[in-house]
Amino acid sequence: MKENNKAHNLSGPTKAQLEILQVLWNSGPATVRFVNDQLNSQKEATSYTSTLKLMQIMHEKQMLTRDETSMTHIYSTTLKEQTIKQHELKKFVDTMYNGSAKNLMMELLGHAKTTKKEWQTIQELLNKMENDK
Repeated sequence: MKENNKAHNLSGPTKAQLEILQVLWNSGPATVRFVNDQLNSQKEATSYTSTLKLMQIMHEKQMLTRDETSMTHIYSTTLKEQTIKQHELKKFVDTMYNGSAKNLMMELLGHAKTTKKEWQTIQELLNKMENDK
């Protein structure tokens, strides 16, 4: 499988495309039926034909590959999960927090109920980052 290390394009995948990618990242290669069933278990009903059309478009844009050796086509993602998530997070932070990770973290930690265990994990990550510098 050819993997694309770049975010697909400047705008990145759409919300609906990200939902499909998330199913494929979690499950691995799958049929349209499987992806559609997973999407329907997560949210309001999505028609099979809508999922099929979107996955065909994603295939045309080289976001997915399609194995056509059997009667039911198997789709795989060509995009790396971490690369796309980093791109989407950067876009979000740039848009909502003027590029400031500090402001994002203050918002997250200031309004969320963070458990003692989560605080410990955050502290360990910060210590690791500091030691790796």
